[in-house]
Amino acid sequence: MESAEKLARIIQGAERIVFFGGAGTSTESGIPDFRSASGLYRTESGFEYPPETMLSRSFFDRHPDEFFAFYRAKMLHPDSKPSGAHRALARLEREGRLTGIITQNIDGLHQLAGSRRVVELHGSVLRNTCMNCGHKHPLSTVTGSSEIVPHCPACSGIIKPDVVLYEESLDLSTLEQAVQLLQEADLLMVGGTSLTVTPAAALVRYFRGNQLVLLNKTATAYDRAADLIIRDNMGEVLEVAVR
Repeated sequence: MESAEKLARIIQGAERIVFFGGAGTSTESGIPDFRSASGLYRTESGFEYPPETMLSRSFFDRHPDEFFAFYRAKMLHPDSKPSGAHRALARLEREGRLTGIITQNIDGLHQLAGSRRVVELHGSVLRNTCMNCGHKHPLSTVTGSSEIVPHCPACSGIIKPDVVLYEESLDLSTLEQAVQLLQEADLLMVGGTSLTVTPAAALVRYFRGNQLVLLNKTATAYDRAADLIIRDNMGEVLEVAVR
């Protein structure tokens, strides 16, 4: 695979690699993306409201029943396993060449594959917090609840997933971690993201390194700045390139 061989040569010449990933990183694990033809936002959900509406903070506050019905049906994929891309990136970290992963995903698959320094811009479904007492709960508390809206066993407060909903701001300390990684990197690999969702996509501008590689099946606003653009299957490419 020519694209994988080109990427392998770039990786071999790098010392501080950062991967910035979006939903396309997990599609090979069976988790739908959002904006492709088969994505969550462009297919029939079976719910009364559009997904973008149901994933907003105001909708969560006003209609928690409808939110959790959608959330459980469409946003949780507890049986999904890491893809070749997740495994290859974890291998790069173990070798000491990948300094961190910045992800827009909330599925926890990078950690499941073995990656340790993962900056989760939009939070994680694996973490959940009682809005009343602040007690932390695992995903099983949400999936195992007999109620549509999960409540805290300690105080009966509503449990909210630790994911960033529309109308919510990204965590400042998380953004600072991402910026530091980007500023210190000499190679940035961007994969599975159209780089259109702000403010996360704007973080790429903090990269000042030598090489920018884009692994995405469609064009992005950063294509002209890229040293290498790969449209092939990301998992297959990374598994070949990271050997």
